[in-house]
Amino acid sequence: MVKRKHETTEADSNGSARKTAKSQSDVHANFGDKLFDRNVVTKYRDDYAKSGPYLHTVVSGLINDSLLRSVRREIIDNVHFTPKETDIYKIHQSGDLANLSGLDPSALKLLPSLLTLRDSLYSSEFRAWVSEVSGAGPLSGKKTDMAVNVYAPGCHLLCHDDVIGTRRVSYILYLTDPDTPWQPNWGGALRLYPTEEKTDSDGKKVRVPHYDFTKVIPPAWNQLSFFTVQPGQSFHDVEEVFKRKEGESEHDNGRIRMAISGWFHIPQEGEEGFEPGLEEKLAERSSLQQLQSKNDEFDLPQEQWIDHDETADKAEGAEEEEVEFDEKDMDFLIQYMTPQYLTPDTVEELSELFAEESSLQLANFLSKKFSARLREDIEAHDGKDEPATDGWATATPPHKHRYRFKHANPSATNNSAYDELLNKFLPSLAFRKWLSLATGLTLAKSSILARRFRKSLDYTLATGYNKSEAQLEYCLNVTPSKGWGADEEEEEEEAANEAEKKGSKEKGKAKTATSKEEEDDNVGGYELYMAGDDDDDEDEDDDDDAHSDHGVNIPPNAASATGAGNRRIAKHKKKAADPAIYQAGNEEDDGILFSNPANWNTLSVVLRDRGVLRFVKYVSESAKGDRWDVVGAVEVIDDDDDEDEDGAEE
Repeated sequence: MVKRKHETTEADSNGSARKTAKSQSDVHANFGDKLFDRNVVTKYRDDYAKSGPYLHTVVSGLINDSLLRSVRREIIDNVHFTPKETDIYKIHQSGDLANLSGLDPSALKLLPSLLTLRDSLYSSEFRAWVSEVSGAGPLSGKKTDMAVNVYAPGCHLLCHDDVIGTRRVSYILYLTDPDTPWQPNWGGALRLYPTEEKTDSDGKKVRVPHYDFTKVIPPAWNQLSFFTVQPGQSFHDVEEVFKRKEGESEHDNGRIRMAISGWFHIPQEGEEGFEPGLEEKLAERSSLQQLQSKNDEFDLPQEQWIDHDETADKAEGAEEEEVEFDEKDMDFLIQYMTPQYLTPDTVEELSELFAEESSLQLANFLSKKFSARLREDIEAHDGKDEPATDGWATATPPHKHRYRFKHANPSATNNSAYDELLNKFLPSLAFRKWLSLATGLTLAKSSILARRFRKSLDYTLATGYNKSEAQLEYCLNVTPSKGWGADEEEEEEEAANEAEKKGSKEKGKAKTATSKEEEDDNVGGYELYMAGDDDDDEDEDDDDDAHSDHGVNIPPNAASATGAGNRRIAKHKKKAADPAIYQAGNEEDDGILFSNPANWNTLSVVLRDRGVLRFVKYVSESAKGDRWDVVGAVEVIDDDDDEDEDGAEE
């Protein structure tokens, strides 16, 4: 009996094609026993159809164990990885494995098992298996899309739906240590989010993801998880891989979540099942476009603007809003602010600085007496759940942000220093007058929000400011815990000063050691303002500085292999393959306009222009506490219009 041949076409480094013939039995031999048996296929298909919160399945023992062990060893010994960090992820990533065929023969010789695995996963036999189990339709053999992602402790990937371009099925094949079973309490799980269908104001049906996940799939050696990519529905994330805690087994230091992640795409032109125009339709549904869309009707929180005519100042009997900063305002503010910031000389200096920089960062902003009361209030709640009656809610949807929040309410009863800060001090007309003097801007209504970013849970993803008029934004950091980066700068200076007494050589050692520790122990929680996309940027393809010291450099793909898309949030001179990368604190031009780390009792003020992006980095589980702040957005009145009118009259 003649065996049926299976042919795959690959491009070599010269762009020409070469054919490799593999029999069906050869392909089947690369997978686990009985995977292609009819009863096995039927079981997975039935389970898939009944799965939730959306269509998915988990396959154990997918690949021949010997082959996959060989793949893992080749990757460890020979493959370069690039560390990447954006608003949505922190990972170490290889190049696109679709480009293996373009490697020179000496490099390709180091990765024979990896090449076999790639060709097996995209073989017609396995694509037919996935297509039948998922019911997703025919899958492309031409368009391969996969990379090796390594999640070391602290790495994570936040919520997104994978809807980018022509993706039809998303998959993850785990290559964790086969001899040390992965423990669920190490983190690194794939987590799936349910969605709810709602009707918007235009009568359109939209799906809104819940802020919490309902399905948790921990990593396991030789386990494949895959799901149908569904617009607005297939939301998922990758849980942070947790650092080893004190007292845990030293063997836990090996908790490295290695996996091959990729997609099966719709058939390309010339393939069976190709649908003209489908690619263009799918491209319109990308996750990034959803993130930047104006359809925020069901987002929480919604801005609640405070008109100062409705504040406590008005209620206490002021008939008309006073323009000048007077003694009554001073008496009110001195209860809360450090007196230094209320002196005329200081206010004038701040105004001059703001005119130059469009930003301020004021340490020890709140008075010692009030800040002591406030710290006691916050420390009593740090790391604990708030009572349901306290007005806190969770920001949604999770593919944009997640944190706990509470709106300012000037008419509320204030039972604590924290309530006074949120409901009395910051919404006051006196504070708005001071802010106007300190910035030199004419200010109107404001929106004020208390935020709490819980460790191992919360973040905001980068979003742009799209109004034509600039907006004044302030953030009063009231994070009582240490270890966020800002306090380390002070400690570094102290260490350097101490070392200076022992000689310049020791001073250099102290600074180097501190910087390395900060890099290794970055717990996130910092807020960044970043330059938006500049289409005229000329990127340089220079990834070598981020690579390991040995191994094969697999060429990158144009799109990110995380599932989160090619999220351009910064102008960056390097790493052109994924220009979303930034390095917090890097001295190079990395697009960072303003950095606001979590710290205690610091007021940051920024004038935000159209297109400027802003986000709060995910707070790691290894942080010593939560990030607490109160943020305000203040409408700026353009005085130029009045001046133009006066000039015209003259």
